[in-house]
Order: sequence, then structure tokens, then C-alpha cells
Amino acid sequence: MPADGAAAYRPRFGATVSEGGIRFAAWSGAAERIWVSLFDAVGKSETDRLELQRAGDGVFALSVAGLPEGTRYGFRADGPYAPDEGQWFDPDKLLVDPYAARIDRAYRHDGRLAAGRGQGGDTADLMPKAVAARLPAASTTAPAFTPGGLIYEVPVRAFSTAHPTIPKKIRGTIRALAEPVVIDHFLRLGVSAVELMPVTATMDERHLPALGLSNSWGYNPVTFMALDPRLAPGGMDDLRATTAALHAAGIGVILDLVFNHTAESDELGPTLSLRGLDNRAYYRAAVDDPGRYANDTGTGNTLACDHPVAQEMILDSLRHFVVHAGIDGFRFDLAPVLGRVGGEFRADAPLLQAMRQDPVIGDRILIAEPWDIGHNGYRLGGFPSEFLEWNDRYRDDVRRFWRGDRGMVGALATRLAGSSDIFGGGAQTRTVNFVAAHDGMTLADIVRYERKHNEANGEHNHDGHNENFSWNNGVEGESRDPEIAAERSRDVRAMLATLFASRGAIMLTAGDEFGRSQHGNNNAYAQDNELTWLDWADRDVALEDFVADLSRLRREMPALAEVEFLTGAPRHGSDVSDVEWLTETGRSMTDANWREPDRHRLTMLLGSGTALAGRLAVMINGARRDAAFRLPDRPGFQWLPAASGTRPVDNRFAVPARSAIFAIERPGE
Repeated sequence: MPADGAAAYRPRFGATVSEGGIRFAAWSGAAERIWVSLFDAVGKSETDRLELQRAGDGVFALSVAGLPEGTRYGFRADGPYAPDEGQWFDPDKLLVDPYAARIDRAYRHDGRLAAGRGQGGDTADLMPKAVAARLPAASTTAPAFTPGGLIYEVPVRAFSTAHPTIPKKIRGTIRALAEPVVIDHFLRLGVSAVELMPVTATMDERHLPALGLSNSWGYNPVTFMALDPRLAPGGMDDLRATTAALHAAGIGVILDLVFNHTAESDELGPTLSLRGLDNRAYYRAAVDDPGRYANDTGTGNTLACDHPVAQEMILDSLRHFVVHAGIDGFRFDLAPVLGRVGGEFRADAPLLQAMRQDPVIGDRILIAEPWDIGHNGYRLGGFPSEFLEWNDRYRDDVRRFWRGDRGMVGALATRLAGSSDIFGGGAQTRTVNFVAAHDGMTLADIVRYERKHNEANGEHNHDGHNENFSWNNGVEGESRDPEIAAERSRDVRAMLATLFASRGAIMLTAGDEFGRSQHGNNNAYAQDNELTWLDWADRDVALEDFVADLSRLRREMPALAEVEFLTGAPRHGSDVSDVEWLTETGRSMTDANWREPDRHRLTMLLGSGTALAGRLAVMINGARRDAAFRLPDRPGFQWLPAASGTRPVDNRFAVPARSAIFAIERPGE
């Protein structure tokens, strides 16, 4: 970020604290009046209600002399109340400032928040209060992320709630990620950047309290800047300090942000912020029905990211986290919503262009989840070149290969090589490869359950994906059979080895490195309990060691971590091809080999880019029988196993059934 990046962040709205007092500002294109309600030091009693003045172009603003930093406040707006026309103004509803930098307590769902005008009474007692704050700037440098590096997805609360050596006071919080024991774990795994699942303040969906459940993932925000007090009791100070500690260890921080919908939900949802300020501007309405919401998100509403004021709010939110916390990048949930103009996705949408051109956020890591449920919402490969993209085709093809599906060897090679069929518009891949993520089965459960088991979610197992491309190795769920346990361990290791051998960025979800299980629940968003809390005391340390070794190999062998597409041609003046695809006999794959429906064996031979350096072989045996793999001779070189082992005879390696092993070509006799 340029040295003057902080100066580029000058939001027009929110509560701006100065030596003389506080200026409050909000936007509405339809409100007739807007007030700021001031509260006492504990946020309980309303001490004053002051009307903001019109300043033109929908801006309402008021400077109040003498108010100190830390003042608690909220907005109220009045205007037409006609829900069938998309108008929800109600001055009884205390509204959270969309630019609130901090709130004084967590959100709690209550039916009164959704009551009609004149029916539910004043909601100030139900709502958190925004806290006016003057935030310091963080130390910000170029993003701490290596192309082709390892992204480690972290559910902040679940990650450390059950960690035995982290101080109890900070377990389950952002601060826990700065603990030396945690940073040591990240470094051991070779993490390039941690990706924090949503840490902005969230509200439970209205059906959860009756079930005794709560949203533990955080993908249901009210506003977009204030951190959840349960995750960050110290507000932005917690995120800034943790980011600085991770940066000191060479680890970047990526925030998973939700700009596609809010917790105000559908027509039956609560009025909390944007709905009460200008519903028709901030949300997209259903076609031909202004009283209903477009629902491209499956959550009840869809943010109108093609509206200039919504775009300004999103960009200001991103700048907020870069300037005040030093964040390295962002992952965007249901990202096609950000590129929808008039309901249709456009790669050149104004918001997506503005992100890339912005002086504060333009150099940050930008990652799209490239699908939503709206019209033409599956946009994998369709985002601008500056965006990395979650690659679910990688996830599904790798799972299907190791499940034993027929005809998958070609798809596997394409995924290993960076998915040029999807991202082939440039010289480098933009893929984020993953086999498991927060949404879906855990890595361990992929080989334990053929079917989802979401009964604990209270929706009769109707929620979550039905097709997981998973298998159970003969028994659904837990098994004490040592042979089944060995088969499952082997399959997990094979998928991990495939992931670490793949071109492009790779992502691992916290706990998958040591065998976490959710007992087949593939939609555990509402399970804030032992089902999702990482079990550090009973983790599979041997599997964790295996992942650390894979990561070390990936860092030590540049051919594994590169992001250029593999072409089969020599590079950098070398006479060695960047890749050769071989059968287990060491011969080049022919068209006939690629078309064999029952072929489950393949060698990927990666060149180093220089004639004098050795090559790397990834030998993949997806069959259910052990096999001998032979690697080609090269004068002056010898093949050795990447892990400990004896030198092979005649370049032959014993590759166990359903496994992937690595060999390195070294100069020698």
C-alpha cells in the first residue's frame, strides 16, 4: 500500500471523532428525517436524540461539540412505511450505524425487532450501541503471501476454545491466534496466510434460538466493520495486534467477508440497520415485486452491490481493515453478488473494477468464492485476473479420483497442473485448490461417511449438500476395525499429498491436518459445541507430522509451489520439460492411456527449469493393489525417495495401493 494509503481512507459517513466533538453522518435517498440517539456510558439509557441535517445528495449529518471518544449511539430514521413497496421506515427501530467501527455487545435475535411499525415498541433495549472511536493506523506493507502458498482457513472460535495451553481468558478469540504455541503450529505447517472466517459482528438466524443453537461460522452480518465482541473483546486493537504478531512470523492475514447479504433477512426479518435507513437502495428487490427481496444468496436478501452508496460502503469497509489492522487480503463469500449489475453478473462490474484500482486495497490479495444461487450464478473462472478463486472442480475431481470413479485420470492431471481449462486466460493459474473447507465434510469424514448426517442441525437432515463424492471404506461412521482405520488413514494421506503436489494456491481448513471429524455433519454452521471445536488433546499427531513434511517438501521444491501453467515444454533455456505425464512403467502417457476408463495410476514428472538440477516425480497409485512404478533414466542423475527410504533398484519404486509418493532426482552416478 502506498505510504499515504491511510490518507486515502476518508469515509464520508459514520461517527468521526475530533478534538472538538463528533460528526455523525448517514445516507438515505428516501428518508424524511434521521436522528442520532445518544446513550449513557453503559449503553442503557437514551440521553438525547438529535436530528441530523440534510447536506445534499442523500447525506444527513450533524456535528455535536463536546462529545468524547467512546460515546455510544445509534440512528433512527423516519419516512414512508409501506413494506409492500419496499419502504420500512420506523423511528422506533434503533439502527446500527453501517459505519460503526465498534459495538458494545453482541447481537441477539428477538421477535420485536421484526415487528411492524407501531407494534413492537422502541427497540433500543434490544440493540447493541455503536461506540464512536478514533482508530490508529496499523503498520502496513506489501501482502505477506507467497504465490502458490498455503492458506490455512481458521474458524476463530472453534479453533482455540478447547486448546489446553492457551489462557482460558482468550480462548475462542482473535487474540488466541497470536499465542506462541499457535504461531509455532502455523510455522510448522508452513502456513503462508491464515484466512479468518467472518469476525465481524453477526446475528443468529431467527430459527436457531428455538433449537438451542447459534451461528458459529459468522456468515450472517448486520454491518461490515464492527468486529464481534465475543471474538474481539478489545475491538480493532485485538485484530491489529494479532495481525502484527503473525506478520512478525512471516504469516499473512486474510479476512473472509460477507458483502452479499445481511442478517435483516427476508420480509419477516428484523430491522437492524440498512433496511431502516433505505431498504430500496441497499437491497435488490425481486423482479416486478418491490415488496420482496431478490434472494441470490439463499439467506433472504441480497445486497445491491450495483448501487453507488452500497459500493462506497463496501470499499470503505475494505480500506478500514487494511488501514487500521494491516490486513493482507480478503476472501469474498458468494462473490458473484459483488459483480451483479441489474441482477446479472459482469466481470467488469464497477465494484470489482474499483477494488482492483483502489490505492488502499488494490494490491491486496483478493479471493472470490465464485458462485451464488442466483441466475447464472456459477462463475468459476469468470472473475477478473487479479482475483484468485475457490476451485470446487478441483475438490470434486480429486475426491472422485480417490473414491475410485472411472475415467478420472485426465481430470486429475488437469487439476494437478493448475486447471488451465478453467483459468487458462493467462500464463498463471488463479486457482485456490482445496479438498475440504468449512462448508462440507471434513477431510477425515470424506473417507468415513457416504452420506451427510446433519440431524443435529434440527432440519431433519434436509440441509447441506447431498452429493459429497465421499466414501466410507465399508462402514458408515466410526469403526474399531484396524483394517478399515488403516484404509481411511491411507486415503486421507493420499488426498493431502495430491493437494500439496498441485499448482496454484492451496488451502487447508484448521484441524484437517490432524483428523478432525464432525461425524458426517456437512453443514455445521450452527454447532458451537464439541462437534466443531478442534480437539487438540486427542489429535492425530502422526498425520500432523505427515502434513508438515508435505509442506516442507513443497517449500523446498520450487516446481511444486509455482503458479505458471504446465505446458510440457522446456523453460528458462533448460532441455528438461516442465512436466511429463508417465504411466507406471515410465513411458509417456498416450491418448489411449488417457482414455482408459479403469486407469488409476499416473506419474507427474516435474522439471526444475534448469538442466543441471534434478526433477521431482509424483507417483500416484489410485488402484487397490500395490504397484511398482519405474522412473526414466537420465545420465548423471539418480532417483531417491523424497522421504526416508532406500535407493531404488533400476529406478523402480514400490507404491502402495491408494497412495501418492514423491521421488527426487539428484546428481550422482
